[in-house]
Amino acid sequence: MRKFLVVLDDTRECLNAMRYAAMRAAHTGGGVIILSVIPPEEYQHWIGVAEIMRDEARERIEAHFEVFAKWMRAKQGVNPELVIREGEPAIEILDVIRQDPEIGVLVLGAGTDKSGPGPLVTQLSRSSGSLPCPLTVVPGDMSKERLEEIT
Repeated sequence: MRKFLVVLDDTRECLNAMRYAAMRAAHTGGGVIILSVIPPEEYQHWIGVAEIMRDEARERIEAHFEVFAKWMRAKQGVNPELVIREGEPAIEILDVIRQDPEIGVLVLGAGTDKSGPGPLVTQLSRSSGSLPCPLTVVPGDMSKERLEEIT
């Protein structure tokens, strides 16, 4: 089964990437892996605080995942899988892709503000010629209706 890997983060454009991945998976008989990356802690010498922050981040991620997963199951008939990693987002994305040969497409949402599409889209599109799978960039301001048309 071909899987779509989509990144769950705190950006607005994440929503369109989730929608796109779920709709494409539903139309093609594929699956969805939702990846969330907890950035490395800056204050490693505060081990107790870092552990609490990490636990809180995991709880927040799992809560957000459940919202998306419920929608994917109910509206698209897709049961997504959650993967939580710690580290630098681009490195962790590539590692997940390399570890799962069923991942066929990486889906990212592009930001719409003046600062550009976002750091992940910028970083991964620069190396798109050597990525282990195709990269789909979904415009952050694309309407739900247009997403439905193209998927």
